[in-house]
Amino acid sequence: MERSRALELVKKQLTDKRYMHTLGVTETAIQLANRYGADVQKAELAAIFHDYAKFRPKEEMKQILINEREDERLLAFHHELWHAPAGAVLVHREAGIEDKDILSAIRWHTTGKPGMTLLEKIIYLADYIEPGRAFPVVEEVRAIAKQSLDAAVLAAVKNSILFLMSKKQPVFPVTMDTYNDLIQNGDDG
Repeated sequence: MERSRALELVKKQLTDKRYMHTLGVTETAIQLANRYGADVQKAELAAIFHDYAKFRPKEEMKQILINEREDERLLAFHHELWHAPAGAVLVHREAGIEDKDILSAIRWHTTGKPGMTLLEKIIYLADYIEPGRAFPVVEEVRAIAKQSLDAAVLAAVKNSILFLMSKKQPVFPVTMDTYNDLIQNGDDG
């Protein structure tokens, strides 16, 4: 699918602010794909569609998770996590994207997962460090991303966990598993 067509489909699903975020994620994903040798076209499409379901009704997302037999633990966590797996399903159904790598990168962009592929890491990180993001540790992670993708993903996962803990929010178990996997199997732990 061409970039212009993908952006046209996505723009209808998002607020103006979220669309600007998506453009930032897309450019960041392209840069990371070029830097770390990933398929640039796949990174571009996954980034464009990563938040496709962000503003869908909670009940619709919940039904998708149930119908697709997603990890049932998701339903006990904040609905902000639902748009990623629901989005992968909807992007396949509504936009006709069939590439499993792209759909998986969309699927895991909020929680991460153990054994993330290069493309999954790029979309996860691009979402975290895109230029529109402004929070205390983002500059540090942007700097790390120029040196090591794995170290930057680890920093982003760790910071996300620490943020949730500081707010006394539960951490989705797969995100903890992602952290442990990166520490145990990463080159930059």
